[in-house]
Amino acid sequence: MKTPVIIDTDPGVDDVLAILLALASPELDVRAIIVSYGNTTLEASHLNIIKLYHVLLKHLEQYPDQRPRFPGISGERKVILAKGSSKPVEGEIHSAEFFHGRDGLGNINVRHPDLNVDVPTGEHSHLLLTERPGVEVALEIIQSEPSRSITYVALGPLTNLALLLRLGGDSVRNRIGRVVTMGGALDVPGNHSPVAEFNFFADPYAAKELLTPDDPQSGLALERFVLLPLDITTPHELPFPVYAARVDQSFENATVRPSQAEGKSPLVHFTSSFLELTREIMVSYGKDALELHDIVAVWCAIANPPLEIETTGAVPKLQPGWKASQRKFQIERVGEITRGMCVVDRRDDPIAYAPGANRAEVQAELEKHHLHHTGPFESTALPAQVEVERAGDALPPHRTAGGVACVYETPGPEVLLKLMLARVWGVAN
Repeated sequence: MKTPVIIDTDPGVDDVLAILLALASPELDVRAIIVSYGNTTLEASHLNIIKLYHVLLKHLEQYPDQRPRFPGISGERKVILAKGSSKPVEGEIHSAEFFHGRDGLGNINVRHPDLNVDVPTGEHSHLLLTERPGVEVALEIIQSEPSRSITYVALGPLTNLALLLRLGGDSVRNRIGRVVTMGGALDVPGNHSPVAEFNFFADPYAAKELLTPDDPQSGLALERFVLLPLDITTPHELPFPVYAARVDQSFENATVRPSQAEGKSPLVHFTSSFLELTREIMVSYGKDALELHDIVAVWCAIANPPLEIETTGAVPKLQPGWKASQRKFQIERVGEITRGMCVVDRRDDPIAYAPGANRAEVQAELEKHHLHHTGPFESTALPAQVEVERAGDALPPHRTAGGVACVYETPGPEVLLKLMLARVWGVAN
């Protein structure tokens, strides 16, 4: 049975690949795509979905035998495309245009004008374009479908989801089946700042309101919430040499020769065109690969449909190969350099070093085995033993005693890479 899903996205490069995977997955029934600001502006996000559908429909018109590969655009039911928020619930607007380009897709509107499209003025063959606010569309779907059946996949800032919960309240809490969110960084550096992942950075107020509200009754039902932080998404990659070898051989010279439509399928030309700038940026960071952050979230939704009954306060039950644990953290909203940071209380975290004392033990263990630091930024001094404060100084009130369910294990990066190649581009394994 298919899982009905609502996709909340700010379609940049990895978001578009994630949506392509969703549309190519028979396990999912995409009911609506709600766009927002984030990787680019709200208007550019809206246009990017129209571009994606334009290319995909053109592709299937040329290759009708490949229609079964994209069950998500069968035409039996139009996917609703609605606009969500154009700004965070509070604070300044920030974007990731430095990575995704001004249009969200590697500036293909300038680099590849042949891919430009206009917003349709009439009806669309496969999209139901609406001026209704995205949160109203999402609420209507949640209320009209069987209780606990809808999966809400949040690939961008959590603004729309926070506004949806404000609008629908207990109806959303009680009826939503599962929420799968890509966001946050717990035990790894951030990707937008040294300490913050972009989606949480873009709207830390919404993230806190949903996951760690001051009123325990106002947030999400966390037994149905799954968070995929950078800790687990970053190791999942699409190496560009693999893409060049398996999908588009001309992409090997993408940095000096832009993609040409001749001799390629419309879909391959589209993906190669928006991956060009991405590759340039990633290579400048020292990695010739695209990190599949949002794709991992869609993969999680594919593999883990909602359950009718979840034990209150427990870790959501996931399928074999997937593991999650409850983590306690707060979300910094106004820090001068820590906006969007997941502040983990490591004093009572069994998987983290205690301050000072454990670092000293680690250093002693390194010296015992005659191992030495080699990194230019690591101190070789023995940290002083410190007293760890425990009682009476906890972080502000937490959503639940258990914390937020965070995925820490998937079936593996190679499994996802094979799935993507097969489903999105039809590459046999």
